[in-house]
Amino acid sequence: MQADIRALARDIPFFSPDDRLGEVAERFLGTDLQPALSAPVVDADGVVLGTISRYQLNDIYLKKFGRDLYGARPVSDFMTTDCLRVEVGVPVAEAAQYITTHMRFPLSEDFIVCENGRYLGVGAVLSLLAAMEQQMSRGAVELSQAYRTLKSSQAQLVQSEKMASLGQMVAGVAHEINTPLGYVRNNVELMQEFSAQLRELLTLNNALVQALLDPDGTDVDVARHLSAIEDLRVLVDPELLFSDMQTLFGDTSFGLAQIGELVLGLKDFSRLDQSHTDNVSLNDCVNNALLIARNAIKSKVEIIRQLGDIPKIACAPSQINQVLLNLVTNAAQSIKGSGKLAIKTWADTGNVYVSVQDTGKGIAPEHLKKIFDPFFTTKPVGEGTGLGLSISWQIIQQHGGRIRVASEVGRGTRFVIVLPLKMPVAAVSAPAKDTAMEAH
Repeated sequence: MQADIRALARDIPFFSPDDRLGEVAERFLGTDLQPALSAPVVDADGVVLGTISRYQLNDIYLKKFGRDLYGARPVSDFMTTDCLRVEVGVPVAEAAQYITTHMRFPLSEDFIVCENGRYLGVGAVLSLLAAMEQQMSRGAVELSQAYRTLKSSQAQLVQSEKMASLGQMVAGVAHEINTPLGYVRNNVELMQEFSAQLRELLTLNNALVQALLDPDGTDVDVARHLSAIEDLRVLVDPELLFSDMQTLFGDTSFGLAQIGELVLGLKDFSRLDQSHTDNVSLNDCVNNALLIARNAIKSKVEIIRQLGDIPKIACAPSQINQVLLNLVTNAAQSIKGSGKLAIKTWADTGNVYVSVQDTGKGIAPEHLKKIFDPFFTTKPVGEGTGLGLSISWQIIQQHGGRIRVASEVGRGTRFVIVLPLKMPVAAVSAPAKDTAMEAH
């Protein structure tokens, strides 16, 4: 910044304190002082004592007999001692703040650039302000770039946390897929066996028809074919076989539908287009989160769904799914042994609500105010990033909503998500993280 101030300093001739005012006035009419509003008064050691300005001279000489009365007096009698002085090492921003705070109106003086009080040059106030404006413009561009980088990093962080959450669910989801896939495979194998039996029966029937149509065929041949068919029919009842196959087809279709539902849920959850918005029902988001987390919670947690008749809202469903999955998995992890997880949705004239309440171990009061802070976690090292609730809070806040939480150690925790029916166009200012729970 030192170079910036030096660049603004012009080498303006200075006056000695004993110079006569008349001589000073004459000098101001010359070319060397033409660009200056004021000039410094400097002692023999180069120390700045003050300044004399064109405005002061005009004021003096416009008085009646001003030239005759004051022209022979030393300039030190008229100089401004509390002039604008800027040390050469001062940053431009600090210098501009000092100048704007101390400058007089109308603007009638320049500022003196000093080094340890000694004169280096004169700087124009307007030039300093222009330099500050340029610096602010550059700063604004850099700030804008930093903001874009931060937003990009934040999006990557959100996606990383989402994929970490999804990674924790992979084993469970694989089990969920393998279960219907297993009986689909078994059904296909059974239908292959049934198909072989039907093919054998059909082959025998064709042989009987050929024997009946053969002019050279005998009753013995026909009887032999009929006997073979009867023997096979004892083992294979076609009507029962077709009934079993219909059942197998139904079970297979159901299993494939379950697999498709899981794959679609994973696709919706892991999608990368964070800004994609759609009109969706939070009930669908709840069901999707429970689907993804099903294996992690079904063995020990009783799910109680109280999903109300709520309107659809404009939101980013991928992000809301992430928030709900985080709350559901946290709830399941907080339950030791067996417990209950109640999820309720409702709406009023302005908002929709989702309540996630568990019968887990609860959150200690000293931790409750920190749970939304980045990287805060009570989980052992390697079992949690401490970003899940922080990112969840950011997502809800960006939707114009809020998260409330209440907890009691030993009894459980309740989170309530509040989302407006109409999401604001711009992100709202961050509300306080609310740890007070209103009853509903």
